Amino acid sequence: MKLPLGKIPYDILKKHVLKFQGYTSPEVLVGPKIGVDFAVVNLGEKYLIISSDPVTGIEEDIGWYAVNVSANDVATSGAKPRFLNSVILLPESSDETQVKNISKQMDNAAKNLQMTIVGGHTEITPNLKQLIVVTTAFGITNQYITAANVEDGDYILMTKTAGIEGTSILARIFKDRLKSIDTETTLRASEMISQISIVKDAAILFGTGKVHAMHDSTEGGIIGGVHEMALASNIGFKLNEKSIEVAKETDTICNILKINPSRLLGSGSLLASVKPDEINSVINELSKHNIKGSVIGKFGGEKKEIIKNNGLTEEVQHNVIDEIWRLLQH
Repeated sequence: MKLPLGKIPYDILKKHVLKFQGYTSPEVLVGPKIGVDFAVVNLGEKYLIISSDPVTGIEEDIGWYAVNVSANDVATSGAKPRFLNSVILLPESSDETQVKNISKQMDNAAKNLQMTIVGGHTEITPNLKQLIVVTTAFGITNQYITAANVEDGDYILMTKTAGIEGTSILARIFKDRLKSIDTETTLRASEMISQISIVKDAAILFGTGKVHAMHDSTEGGIIGGVHEMALASNIGFKLNEKSIEVAKETDTICNILKINPSRLLGSGSLLASVKPDEINSVINELSKHNIKGSVIGKFGGEKKEIIKNNGLTEEVQHNVIDEIWRLLQH
């Protein structure tokens, strides 16, 4: 069976990946699970939070992306990401300047998040067609939450806007198809890379003590992230697509490329399940830090449903394919 681009389908993960976990250690409190993007190891009085992520398909600023995506996943536990390991695989055509640029980008991103790069591996890889950077972020904390902690009746909260990371990537790799957009808009879209961290958002939300679960809206965007939270928590949801905030730059690019911003790679927007009677105070707390928070739906029941922009209801039953992968496939 040939597999599609992007994340491996959930049924394949269950059948061929998740059941093979090596030796069973009593120190592992949270292990591999669909919808949960980090592991938790009991250190005694504290917990070690660990998450790995690859960055593929783009070379410009890849070091910045790589640090932030792993840091984001650790942050959704409520822990501060503190340490980072990296694996940098370069095609045979690579030169010294490329290695220097990637390392500088990672250094800048890590300093911005007050993280320390503690090690890794860098090599020129035979027959590799494109650059790949894999990072593993670590955090140490006294307490944590996971995406599997959603409770029935929780409101679905998102921060910022949809498709932040995807907008930046599309503005860079589809320049020819976006020539009709004015230069200023394209530049703003490209620079949205600076907004992809949700570390601050997560610290604020976790600090309120009023959030049950958090998830970074990466592959599959807002809809994909909500779907994964529901799968992890074994619960349904009703999401209103009209309530999903979309930046002007994202909307412009998505209209031209005929894609859905709600299903577009969304690092930079944090998803959270919030106690119903606390939603207003949580949004107000975000606002104090100049972060926009929006209610986009509610968790509960068994069905996983989206009220689309046209008013029709659609049930989400399988993997949410990210719009970037769909574009690359076609």
